[in-house]
Amino acid sequence: MTAIFLAGASRGVGREIAKRLTAQGLTVVALLRSDAARSELEALGATVVIGDALEADAIASLVAKQPFDAVISTLGGKPTDGERADFKGNRNLIDAAVQAGVKRFILVSSIGTGESAAALPPQALETLGAVLAEKEQAENHLVASGLIYTIVRPGGLKSEPPRGTAVLTENPNIAGSIHRADVADLVCRCLGSVRSHNKILSAVDRTLLFGQPEFEDFTL
Repeated sequence: MTAIFLAGASRGVGREIAKRLTAQGLTVVALLRSDAARSELEALGATVVIGDALEADAIASLVAKQPFDAVISTLGGKPTDGERADFKGNRNLIDAAVQAGVKRFILVSSIGTGESAAALPPQALETLGAVLAEKEQAENHLVASGLIYTIVRPGGLKSEPPRGTAVLTENPNIAGSIHRADVADLVCRCLGSVRSHNKILSAVDRTLLFGQPEFEDFTL
């Protein structure tokens, strides 16, 4: 891997991924909707491009500008947002990757989508229902795209420093919390792992689980 197109790098998990990939010496092209986070990302060594993931033609043009080994997306929104990028933005990115001949796509989604809905309490599902439905559509679109995919579904996100106790599992019934920096670590490890190809993985901190479930770690 040498060149990565990264969407959602302005904050949160995406920003943490940008830190790690640039530190590894990879070429990172970060998609932003505005210049607000440009200086911080350029200081890390990333190249910033401005565009809206909801505009399909513009995104297709940006992804096609140079050869990329992979696209990573952490795009998402809140239940109170208007038109969110959870499905439409990710769909446009997935389609752009296919058109540009990119082989690999990593999507950061959420526990509560697809078969992992059973892992969340009814109140959480009700609150996050609209967002989770869009994320599930994005997951399904990616799986059907023909790209080599990895879908990482983190639990409840925290902003504290990394703990180093985060794990991946194929068990869809696991839920808990996880620090954003630890999600970024797991995503970057997936990027270099053939074992993560065409996998859907839940990401949790084993010290922050809901209940005390037994599950098997997914080893990269």
